Amino acid sequence: MPMIESHSAMRKTLILGGTGEGNRLAAAFAAAGLPAVHSFAGRTEAPCAQPVPVRIGGFGGVAGLAGYLRAERIARVIDATHPFAAQMSRNAVTACAEAGVPLLALERPGWVAQEGDDWRDVPDLQAAVAALPALPARVFLAIGRQNLASFAARPEHHYLLRLVDPPSAPPLPDCTVEVARGPFDVAGDTALLRHHRIGLIVTKNAGGAGAVAKLTAARALRLPVVMIARPALPPREVVGSVEAVMARVHADLGV
Repeated sequence: MPMIESHSAMRKTLILGGTGEGNRLAAAFAAAGLPAVHSFAGRTEAPCAQPVPVRIGGFGGVAGLAGYLRAERIARVIDATHPFAAQMSRNAVTACAEAGVPLLALERPGWVAQEGDDWRDVPDLQAAVAALPALPARVFLAIGRQNLASFAARPEHHYLLRLVDPPSAPPLPDCTVEVARGPFDVAGDTALLRHHRIGLIVTKNAGGAGAVAKLTAARALRLPVVMIARPALPPREVVGSVEAVMARVHADLGV
């Protein structure tokens, strides 16, 4: 019978995080006494406190990530990044293959339109910009801060932005910024949309419960939603829950 490696001697798991799922996964590793490093891209000024060691910043592309995996003797990588962090996920697929490190993706299911929804599905960010109405409108731009500059091409609209960190300067010529961190609730998002007299929502199909409230509020208020599809990613093994990840890890360890 093979000997099971002691927890103190176990090689670390690298969690590529920045999501609620990543936070819950880090907590699950800590509760199980399994060594892990939680990696953040560094786009949020004050990430939530973590129960495992944290690494902040990029790896330097595929070569840098593969080198890190080898140097740190990483046992496995769990990609729990945001569904739209496509470049990081692509880099993880290639780097893990080069370094010979198993990769498992923790990916939340996408949102699905329900009866009463008025969704205008678009394939990417550029299509979302093109889908805005010709006449000036009040738009809730619920896409985070990374891609806001694309909407500067449509300055006739007023944009409501909800950001985790306050910007150093207005991200768009005509905008209002609400600084808030999810999860959000339906009552709060309904009040937000009414207060700002929003006529249209633009969002990414991120899935999950933390930001779905705006879609429920939009349905009740009969507001159209421009829904940006998730980017295509290379083939990889995917599970849909923290519990599924931990079951796989325990099976690999024989415990």
